[in-house]
Amino acid sequence: MIKSSNNKFISLLQTNKKFIIFILLMSVFRSAVADWYTVPTGSMQPTIQEGDRVVVNKMAYDLRLPFTEVTLASLDIPKRGEIVVFESQAAEMRLIKRVIGLPGDVVAMKNEIIQVNGKSLYYKSSTKDSAIETIGDIRHHINIDNTASDRLSNFSPVTVPQGHYLVLGDNRRHSADSRVYGFIPHNELRGKATAIAFSVDYENYYIPRSERFFKDIYGI
Repeated sequence: MIKSSNNKFISLLQTNKKFIIFILLMSVFRSAVADWYTVPTGSMQPTIQEGDRVVVNKMAYDLRLPFTEVTLASLDIPKRGEIVVFESQAAEMRLIKRVIGLPGDVVAMKNEIIQVNGKSLYYKSSTKDSAIETIGDIRHHINIDNTASDRLSNFSPVTVPQGHYLVLGDNRRHSADSRVYGFIPHNELRGKATAIAFSVDYENYYIPRSERFFKDIYGI
């Protein structure tokens, strides 16, 4: 009986060999190379909306052993303005935010205006509740909800420790980020967000938002 079961199992493997190999390769690819991340909150609005599926390059900063958190090689560090996905131990969840401060940077915020190493970022008003912020070579929209509490609108100068990053959400008064959870250690990074693969509208029966398919999240 056992021999017969083994023969059936081996036959099943042989019959579906190509499909099994495909599944294994796809699993390795999603584990170590690239994947997409479902955005559950509006902390990165207007750049990223609730319901967006964001493509994440998992090899942007580190090469990891598939299916593990073991780093095989460090490839790069984030640049200011890049959007990163990380597993936050402080928040006990996966988060997606924009990198503002690199190791050694001195960062402050006064009345929504960010200063990096003593220099204010460039801002251009867009609408009553939004602006265009420029950090490095990246220009992007931010939301400033003037009806919400301004308790996150200011913080005194802080120095980003080595091996850590300061991150903020683009929806500035509605984002739990480094202002709440502190600096992000490099080992929590899981990749760089590169684009929106597709999007569904949670408030409209999960109907796809065709205008957000394959949308670049770095161009405005």
